[in-house]
Amino acid sequence: MNKAEVKHFGKPDEVREFPKGRLELIKIGGATVGRAIFEPGWRWATSVQPIAKTKSCEAPHFQYHVSGVLKIRMDDGTEFEARPGDVSLLPSGHDAWVVGDEPAVFVDFQGMVDYAKSL
Repeated sequence: MNKAEVKHFGKPDEVREFPKGRLELIKIGGATVGRAIFEPGWRWATSVQPIAKTKSCEAPHFQYHVSGVLKIRMDDGTEFEARPGDVSLLPSGHDAWVVGDEPAVFVDFQGMVDYAKSL
């Protein structure tokens, strides 16, 4: 890192859209940070699985939850909800969906480089 940088999600470097969802990517300091906006009714299994073509989400995530509620089910059956202010760490192998009528918005510091990327 040779210089200070400031970027804003209002002007992302890349945007990926998929059914009921949007991913905004910023490249900064050699890293990629993603902001995901998942609308009510979004579920990984129906919105992203057709793009990823895997049984479950294989991207690991380290994320800060800004708004809305995201329910996560790990492949081992463990389930929990991530709410505003929560920080979650998800290894590969999970499904997730929006709970309620508010979009789930979170910032992910890991795992978004190839997320919902068409091959």
